[in-house]
Amino acid sequence: MEREKLGSRLGFILISAGCAIGIGNVWKFPYVAGLYGGGVFLFFYLLFLLMLGLPVMTMEFATGRAAGTSPARLLGKLEPAGTKWHWYTPCFLAGNWLLMMFYTVVTGWMLRYFADMVAGQFVNAGQEQVSTHYVDMLSNPGPLVFFTILVIVAGFGICARGLQAGLERVTKWMMGALLVIMVVLAVNSMLSAGAAEGVKYLFVPDFARAREIGLGSVIAAAMNQAFFTLSLGIGAMAIFGSYIGKEHRLFGESVHIALLDTFVALTAALIVIPSCFAYNVETTAGPGLIFVTLPNIFAAMPLGRLWGSLFFLFLSFAAFSTILAVFENIISSTMDLTGWSRKKACAVCAAAMMVLSLP
Repeated sequence: MEREKLGSRLGFILISAGCAIGIGNVWKFPYVAGLYGGGVFLFFYLLFLLMLGLPVMTMEFATGRAAGTSPARLLGKLEPAGTKWHWYTPCFLAGNWLLMMFYTVVTGWMLRYFADMVAGQFVNAGQEQVSTHYVDMLSNPGPLVFFTILVIVAGFGICARGLQAGLERVTKWMMGALLVIMVVLAVNSMLSAGAAEGVKYLFVPDFARAREIGLGSVIAAAMNQAFFTLSLGIGAMAIFGSYIGKEHRLFGESVHIALLDTFVALTAALIVIPSCFAYNVETTAGPGLIFVTLPNIFAAMPLGRLWGSLFFLFLSFAAFSTILAVFENIISSTMDLTGWSRKKACAVCAAAMMVLSLP
C-alpha cells in the first residue's frame, strides 16, 4: 500500500504544531507559570525549549522521515543489526494510548464547559455556585462519558477520511480559528483595568519570588513543561516526519513549530494571568484555575458569557488539535501492525479508546 503524504508544507507545520499545541499550552502553561513565579519560570522555559526541545523535535522528525513508517515499525527499521532499540517500541505505542485516555476526557470537560457557558449557566453565578458546578460535573459521570465519546468519535471520524481530506483540511481550518479567537481574548484581557500588573508578573523575572518558591523547583517545572508542551518522547512527532519529503529542512520546520507553540502558550497566559490580576484572583490556583477560578472572572466581567464561551471554545480547539494528531499516530501504527485499511483501523481504535478512557 502506497504511503499517504501531506498535501502542503503548511499542512505539515499546522498538524505538527497542532500535536504540540494542546492542554500543555492552554491549561497547564498558565497555571504552572502562575504557580512558579511568572517571569523566571518563563526564562528557563524558553531556555530549555532552545537547548532541548528543538534538538529532540528535529531528531524525532528525522527518524520518522528516515524510516518512512509509523512508530510501530520505526525503530525496528532503523536500528543497527544486533541492537535492541525495537524493545522501546511498546513504550511509543503505550505512551500514545495512555496520553489519549486522559486527553479525551479533559477535552470532554472543556466541551461541556463551552456548552454550559453558551447556555448561560454561569450568568450571575457566585463563587460557591461556580465551585459547586465543577464538583457536580465530576461527580456525574453520565454527561462526561457522552462528551468523551463525542470527542473520540469526531476525532477518529475525521482521521478516517484520510490524511489530506480529513486531518490536514480540518486542522488548517481549526488552527486558523484557534489563533483568531486567542488574539481576541488576549487583547480583551490586557485591556482590563489592573491587567498591566499581570503582564509584568509574566514577563519581568523576579528572582526573589523564585527563591521563595524554590529555584530548583522552578527550573524543574520549566524543563518538564518544555518537553510536555512539544509532545516529545513518545514518537508523536516522528509520524509527521514520515509524511514530509526530503526537500524540507527539518530543523527549520522545528523552529517554526516551536515558535507557533510558544506563541499559543504565551497568548494563553496573557488571557489568564492579566485577568486574574484585574479581578484580584490568585494566580497560584493550580489545575483548578481554568475550571473554577476563570468562570468566576467571566461571571463578573461585562459580556462574560460571550468571553467565557469563546475561551472554552478556544480550549476545546487547542485540545482537539492534539487529539487529531495523536489519533493519526495510533491509526498509522495499527495499520502497519495489522495490515488493516484506514477505516477499519479507525473503527477498532475508536471502540478501544471509548473503553480505555472510562477509568
